[in-house]
Amino acid sequence: MRKIFDIFIVSAMVLFINNGLLAQISDNDSIPRLGSPDQVDNRLDLDKEVNHPLWELSFLNPYFDFKDKLQENVGLSFGTEYSSIFVGSNAEIGEGSASSGIWKFYGSWELVGKKSGNSGALIFKVEHRHKYGSIPPKSLGFDMGYVGLISPPFSDEGFRTTNLYWRQRFAKGRIAMVAGFLDVTDFFDVYALASPWMHFSNFMFSTASAAVNVPNDGYLGIGVGGWITNKIYAIAGLGDINSDPTQIFEGFDTFFNQNEYFKHLEIGFTSSKDYMFLDNIHLALWHRDSTSATGDPSGWGLVLSATKYINEKYLPFVRYAYTEDAGSLLQNSLSVGFGFQ
Repeated sequence: MRKIFDIFIVSAMVLFINNGLLAQISDNDSIPRLGSPDQVDNRLDLDKEVNHPLWELSFLNPYFDFKDKLQENVGLSFGTEYSSIFVGSNAEIGEGSASSGIWKFYGSWELVGKKSGNSGALIFKVEHRHKYGSIPPKSLGFDMGYVGLISPPFSDEGFRTTNLYWRQRFAKGRIAMVAGFLDVTDFFDVYALASPWMHFSNFMFSTASAAVNVPNDGYLGIGVGGWITNKIYAIAGLGDINSDPTQIFEGFDTFFNQNEYFKHLEIGFTSSKDYMFLDNIHLALWHRDSTSATGDPSGWGLVLSATKYINEKYLPFVRYAYTEDAGSLLQNSLSVGFGFQ
């Protein structure tokens, strides 16, 4: 299965993207925060950017006022959301359809250095993932004989802890470090249309284009990222590949005793910090140790990604990933497409 060369060419894929999604995440000093749109700090800020919600629910204004006061007084920001999906197939084998839902509660509690620009915060996210029918969407692809994943976050894992880590900023926000239980997709191979909640359902168009055997979220690790120049950034990290988000604290045992890690390094270039996600070219390199629990061999790979924001409306992209062993689903992967705002 690792030897399959899988190419998806999308010549007419149109994505209608929330205006807030493509807004860049900046601190007061106009330094965008490194990380995906789904990273908790970024998600909370993006939620505030939505100027024209689908429904105006004025009876919730006291709730939002309470949240604003809580952030101002004690530095705690939080959000909750519920997502559902139904996927159908005309395959003659398997169930033919799948559906699932996910509830999430997440937040960022700034406890030190809030006024200095070098704030430190406790980041958390808990979820409940559940299926509605006989199988969740994550299982549908293999169930119908497809070599790939469809909506992989929509599983039937029950309660899980996706994030529980400390985030610390340095140099007025130019450098950030995270340590604790992380989601690798928040900091590895980030591009503007990577969110499984708002963009593509096919894993081919998500993190690493299905050609990297990434560790499960809630993995114990450390990461650091920063701006080298006004247009060049770098992100690196290391984490435990034996993580279990349903029992995250077992990660202390596997991290220090099994010594099986996923390592990554990314160098990126953007036309300006304000367009970090949108005008972006990056190369991500990674290595994964052999895994005793699953028998996957050690291996390495790379991801090369390029996106361009045109006329503040179009977002074409080209992404290629290569893997040498490591138990990845695909060995080579090429995806081409575009978004429309």
